[in-house]
Amino acid sequence: MSSQSKLFVIDGQQRLTTVSLIIEAMARYLEDNEPIPGFSARKLRSYYLLNQLEDHDLRYKLLLTKTDKRALQTIMEQEPLSVEYESRVKDNFSFFEEWIKKLGEDLIPLCKGLEKLMIVDVALTRGQENPQLIFESLNSTGLNLTQADLIRNFVLMGLESAHQEKLYTKYWRPMEEMFGSHYRTDFDRFVRYYLIVKTEPNIRYVYDAFKKHADNYTSESSGVDDLVSDLHKFANYYCIIAFGTEADPYLDMAFRDLKELKVDVYMPLLLTLYDEYSEVRLSSRELLEAVRLIESYIFRRAVCDVPTNSHNTTFATFSRSLDRNRYLESIHTQFLSMPYYRRFPDDDEFQKKIKVRDLYNFRNRGYWLRRLENHDRKERISISEYTIEHILPQNENLLKSWQDTLGEDWQQIQQNLLHTLGNLTLTGYNAEYSDRTFDEKRDMVGGFRESPLRLNEGLGQVMVWNENAIRERAERLARMAVNVWKSPSADR
Repeated sequence: MSSQSKLFVIDGQQRLTTVSLIIEAMARYLEDNEPIPGFSARKLRSYYLLNQLEDHDLRYKLLLTKTDKRALQTIMEQEPLSVEYESRVKDNFSFFEEWIKKLGEDLIPLCKGLEKLMIVDVALTRGQENPQLIFESLNSTGLNLTQADLIRNFVLMGLESAHQEKLYTKYWRPMEEMFGSHYRTDFDRFVRYYLIVKTEPNIRYVYDAFKKHADNYTSESSGVDDLVSDLHKFANYYCIIAFGTEADPYLDMAFRDLKELKVDVYMPLLLTLYDEYSEVRLSSRELLEAVRLIESYIFRRAVCDVPTNSHNTTFATFSRSLDRNRYLESIHTQFLSMPYYRRFPDDDEFQKKIKVRDLYNFRNRGYWLRRLENHDRKERISISEYTIEHILPQNENLLKSWQDTLGEDWQQIQQNLLHTLGNLTLTGYNAEYSDRTFDEKRDMVGGFRESPLRLNEGLGQVMVWNENAIRERAERLARMAVNVWKSPSADR
């Protein structure tokens, strides 16, 4: 008596899957034809795809994981794939079916090509050879593997099949689903930040650092399970923060605002804080205040043009100095005690710089306009419905009436103040405003007098739009800005 032996494929899964799909697509096209010996539908399926006398999983010569597994089995059984199958296997099979149909009767070159395929297989004995080392060696000269590939195989490969299945089903597959289409791009980034939280601030080689970190777990009987469980927990935090799935609407908005700043160096600190929040050592109010401080720190430094080269180290080491018994207070203290090159710009520096900074060409001008408009506002304005308006127009050939209003230095005033805080606002009437005079913009239908926007408050009462008016509005908005992007307080 003999039985089908099961082997775990270390390398070559994609190639085996691709060839299997080509063979099944060819089998469906051939039906009863046999263009060259061995290439009939019955023989192809019997030799390469199915174990005809076996049941359940043993019936299939190749098994994949979860969704892909079900999709491949359905294809091998020649059953229709319903819309519920969101799998690349389904898409690739459809491609091969169409491709083979286009070949028509000329299938002999394809058959002969498949005949020339050779598979070199190296079978390992569990407990005697290290499959992970061989996996790394096989891929050392080919396409670089992602850290996700390397780490997944490092964690799972040396385990018994049942243990692998348990960890994959309980932890790894849910992580893949959490990341979704971001898995291959964001998982590597997440692991780097996870390791910064768990180990050291300077991570050059993520995979090597992960293997070193894993040593702290694998010496215990439940070590691998604990390691993957912890990785899964922090992956959940990362996805909540990065992909906008936080249930608390105020926290979710704060995370989204942070993301709009187009940096993510704050993630190690935020992962630590979210862990404290998840373990109920930090309230939602405290976490929200901490997130807003991080946002203010990044935005104020950008406005004040403070170099960002210290950001990585700042956020990588920040949590190591926090007092877990007085978390929020120690966050304020830590920000206040930064050395000069890492400083949190104070209100005076921030107000001074935000009034004169070119904010129109800022990295994300929609972000700061939206934050100013919606601060402490329950009925939030979607700025996607508005465009940015230069109250003093951008046109180098200003109307004579504008030139007269600004005076003989009109060109210098336009050059210095055009893109600054005092001259920028939001409107739904950008095309109608065009280069009109200020009086017209103020008094027309839909003009500044009628605007419901907070940013336009007071414009309906301004008589002349000149240098003084621009600077006065900038002063008012700058005072508002220090309440939107607050500074840390020593009185916490």
